Amino acid sequence: MLRWLLCGLLAVVVLGSGGWGGMALWYQFPGGTAARWIASLIWSLLVLLALAWAWQRRSVLPIGAYALAFALLLVWWSSIKPSNHKDWADDVAQLLTGQVDGDRVTLHNVRNFNWRSEQDYDARWETRSYDLDRLASADLILSSWGMPGIVHALISFGFDDGSHVVFSVEIRRQRGQSFSSIGGFFKDFERTIVAADESDVIRLRTNVRGETDHLFRLQMSKPVMRSLFLSYVRGANELTVQPAYYNTVTSNCVTIVYAMAKRIDPGLPYDYRLLLTAYLPSYLYKLGALDTHYPLSVLIGQGDITARARAVPAGGDFSRAIRTPAEP
Repeated sequence: MLRWLLCGLLAVVVLGSGGWGGMALWYQFPGGTAARWIASLIWSLLVLLALAWAWQRRSVLPIGAYALAFALLLVWWSSIKPSNHKDWADDVAQLLTGQVDGDRVTLHNVRNFNWRSEQDYDARWETRSYDLDRLASADLILSSWGMPGIVHALISFGFDDGSHVVFSVEIRRQRGQSFSSIGGFFKDFERTIVAADESDVIRLRTNVRGETDHLFRLQMSKPVMRSLFLSYVRGANELTVQPAYYNTVTSNCVTIVYAMAKRIDPGLPYDYRLLLTAYLPSYLYKLGALDTHYPLSVLIGQGDITARARAVPAGGDFSRAIRTPAEP
């Protein structure tokens, strides 16, 4: 019985690692689609052949040969490094950088596109300066495109003059490339931090892509807001020196923010809702990071800014409009 159990476990390990290897070859093997198909197919056949041979001969030698082949695959995989030098899509073509001088932060390459459609837009990259002493608010924006349990998370920092800047951890797509959550496991996208005007990054999602957005005011002290803002700046600067891959689970729009917040509050608990991001409001509500004077259902209902965003005319005060009526 034990022998059968060990054989079954070994088969599961080989099939699981073999499946991963096939996907890795499909996404990263050099060459066109045909080359990737051939490499992935050959690898899959070799995995099945190793299992069949081991079963027929009652020998572990085929499994040992597979283990060697898998080790070589891992060596190849580790040699694939992220890069900042590719033909990037226009909306992620520039890298955000920031200079900190006391309370004054100067951000270079703040995105302020005017979107008419995803293919028709006016591209503008700006340099903006912010006084951290005038930080007034931090808002979480969750944008849903219809994938169950998953939303994109952005943080918008507000200042006492009414201005806002949004930070968003995003994939850095190459020109013509589309997002794939599976590809996000296989080094298909570099990671970038975008700083943008609300009328760009939120309007793009609500008005152009047809997504549903919710805004939640975070209950956060000014020192914590300042630390989180600077964490984004530091993270963006690091990516200009050391590019990194986006990973659907380990380094996505929420887990990166969690890692930043963890540096500020080491006691911040990990939770499944950091992965199933549609449930992030309940996690934050439990931590007291949202206004607990109101039921969460009220915050969610009043936080839906989709219709307000779509109603803002061209040239209107977008930031004011999406916050009217004001949140509780």
